[in-house]
Amino acid sequence: MNFTTLRAQLAQFPHLALANYPTPLEPLPRFSKSIGANVWIKRDDNIGPGLGGNKTRKLEFLMAEAQRCGAHKVVTFGGLQSNHARITAAVARKLGIEPHLFYFEKRPRDFIGNLQLNTLLNAKMHFLPLAGDGRNDLQSINRLVRLFSRAMVGPSYFIPVGGHNALGCLGYVDCAAEIDVQVKSLGLENVIVVTAVGTGGTLAGLHAGSTLLDSPVRVIGIDVGKLWTKFPHDLAHLTGEITALLGERRTFAARDIPMIEDRYCGRKYGVPSQAGTDAIKRLAETEGIVLDPVYTGKAMAGLIDLVRRGFFKSDETVIFLHTGGAPGLFAFP
Repeated sequence: MNFTTLRAQLAQFPHLALANYPTPLEPLPRFSKSIGANVWIKRDDNIGPGLGGNKTRKLEFLMAEAQRCGAHKVVTFGGLQSNHARITAAVARKLGIEPHLFYFEKRPRDFIGNLQLNTLLNAKMHFLPLAGDGRNDLQSINRLVRLFSRAMVGPSYFIPVGGHNALGCLGYVDCAAEIDVQVKSLGLENVIVVTAVGTGGTLAGLHAGSTLLDSPVRVIGIDVGKLWTKFPHDLAHLTGEITALLGERRTFAARDIPMIEDRYCGRKYGVPSQAGTDAIKRLAETEGIVLDPVYTGKAMAGLIDLVRRGFFKSDETVIFLHTGGAPGLFAFP
């Protein structure tokens, strides 16, 4: 499938224009020198309302579908510092839709970081703590929140955690096409994209897009929390759903999914790691760009360590996908 055909396929789906594209692809000369690799950064941190971030790309498709369905309310969930929940609330308010955000944790004493922004947006936040490992069973929680959505008064639209479905992931199929064009126009070769992986939809969308375009750009995911028990299998299934939605039925096995490094999660999802904190400081000090402690900080720590371990070849160009999340910085001392 060529670029024109892919864009035509994407254009068949309802879509909102919430940001200006393409997002910049910028070199990081001082940072690159400090770690000994040729690193660029894709600035998806600056897109969309509510201080923005990568979930905007997914919500352009998901919220367009919510509007088409006549929804008066939108329902989703996430961790306490979920960027997805915050951006969903912001986009919903922009469209005149009431946002309902579910958190399966105790109501915190202080509303800081993303929770403070949710309050500013007057998002309806629901705290329903789950015991034991229940809060880590994302498939079951998705089903539970969907039930809450159906029980609400008035038409509502359910969005899975992280916008993690084939429709939402079309946003990152589009991003893969965008990166392919930018890489060619800049004359970059042997390109590897590194992205944080939470629920995995961004990675699946990028992989689906690159596969459909037969792009030479490779993708690596850095797991930030081990949120899925069968990650490669789940993402293989999702990637197949994405390509089918775009008119090409392909079967993906777990071995087809881009490498997912899971040694940089730290203690657990949502808790900063020391390596992540160090990576945040390094990029800020060398380039004046801010990462967050839950997602991009850990992913950048992974990138730095992969460089140290000699994973990248000297002639390879590494693109770090900055997915946003800076408000999360203010949730941790």
